[in-house]
Amino acid sequence: MPIQPPRGVLDPGLRGLTIGLILTVTLVAFEALAVATALPAAEDDLGDIYLYGWTFSAFLLASLIGIAFAGERSDISGPALPFVLGLVLFAVGLLVGGLAQSMLILVGARAIQGLGAGAIPAVAYVSIGRAYPDSLRPRMLALFATAWVVPGLVGPGVAGVVAEYLSWRIVFLGIIPFVAGAALLALPGLRSVGPPAIPGHRRSLIPMSILLAFGAGLALTGPTLGSAPVAVPFIIVGLLIAVVPLKRLLPAGTLVARRGLPAAVAGTAILNFAFFGADAFIPLMLTEVRGQTTVVAGIVITITTLTWTGGSWVMERLGHRVGRGRLIRLGLGLIIVGTIMIIPVTGSAPLWLAGVAWAIAGAGIGLSYPGFSLAALSSTTEGSEGAAATSVKTAEFLAAAGGAGIGGAIVGAGDAGGWLPESLAINFALMALVCVPGLYAAVRLVFPSSLGEVHPSPVQVSNPSPAGTIGQ
Repeated sequence: MPIQPPRGVLDPGLRGLTIGLILTVTLVAFEALAVATALPAAEDDLGDIYLYGWTFSAFLLASLIGIAFAGERSDISGPALPFVLGLVLFAVGLLVGGLAQSMLILVGARAIQGLGAGAIPAVAYVSIGRAYPDSLRPRMLALFATAWVVPGLVGPGVAGVVAEYLSWRIVFLGIIPFVAGAALLALPGLRSVGPPAIPGHRRSLIPMSILLAFGAGLALTGPTLGSAPVAVPFIIVGLLIAVVPLKRLLPAGTLVARRGLPAAVAGTAILNFAFFGADAFIPLMLTEVRGQTTVVAGIVITITTLTWTGGSWVMERLGHRVGRGRLIRLGLGLIIVGTIMIIPVTGSAPLWLAGVAWAIAGAGIGLSYPGFSLAALSSTTEGSEGAAATSVKTAEFLAAAGGAGIGGAIVGAGDAGGWLPESLAINFALMALVCVPGLYAAVRLVFPSSLGEVHPSPVQVSNPSPAGTIGQ
């Protein structure tokens, strides 16, 4: 008798992998929210506020390298090895950070942590593409979104209390035992995934990721230098260095959203640039411009986490009926509406509008984000899941950093010039505008019929595996 495909993500053949991946995502979510909450206390203790921004940038840029390594190794030997190495580096970064005696050491610890953290989403992406049939992938992405709910509700509060009344170091060190637990739970399932039946053959992308991280680091350093004559050369040189590796890491046709994988990668980049370029500054707007406490800002972010999860489940439940592409476009539209609605809050609009506006935007990214991920998985050939993961996650991480970086430059100029509210409004308007090209990318996506989206004519899907097909 033919082997029956699994009907649910908790079927015996998938149960261990599903639980392990969800717990790992929960761990990463809790760490991201808890450590971000504790970092201001770390800066108060260690000083050197000029390095504060690099505790985030170093993590992000190092993640680009971790993504490339995990994607490449997953296409050669399977996802288990890069997962273990990623968690080891993640734990080492937490240990060094928790024991750091200077801000510079803490920045280095965050870079080590980022190397490991970058491997985790790449491994999760590869595992979904290789172990789960088309019909179950939307549910796994919805479960990943749900894994952020509990950390979003309790993570910042617990970390804030611990950092305030005990020590910020406990926030770092206290997460390490959970890393070991995640490894024990997820590893058996990942080992069962194994290498692809048809291994991908291509040149290593790790050197390109290192070069991209270096170039992006220079470009992000520029706006923090203050003086334009010094900042502009940093930005120009950084962008020039980043161009070649970026072309190598992204599929050919990404800039024009060519149908298939390039459109999915382009849409992912636009989505993350626009959403996180606004999201990063909502707490700042509420506390610095409207005089609210961090508790109020946290409530807004928590509401967004809940509506993001709700949007992901709508995509999972209704995507096959309504059409994934339509829901993605609806999601982008909601982000545009929510971002525009937040602009009056920089002035004298009622504060409740902030919660409503960003709840709408959260529902929008909940619809759009898993939709673009599903489209990318659908456009990936067997044995190339790791290469596709490198492309998608590189675009995602780099775009989020770019949106936050450009927003930071606009808001920083406004703060220095005494027009902070206006600079925040300009940034929100810019991010709403950036989201518009995502609508074009959304109509260029490819879904199999099993996901409820059929294209009227055959399309050529980009294959990211063979050397020379990425970024030509």
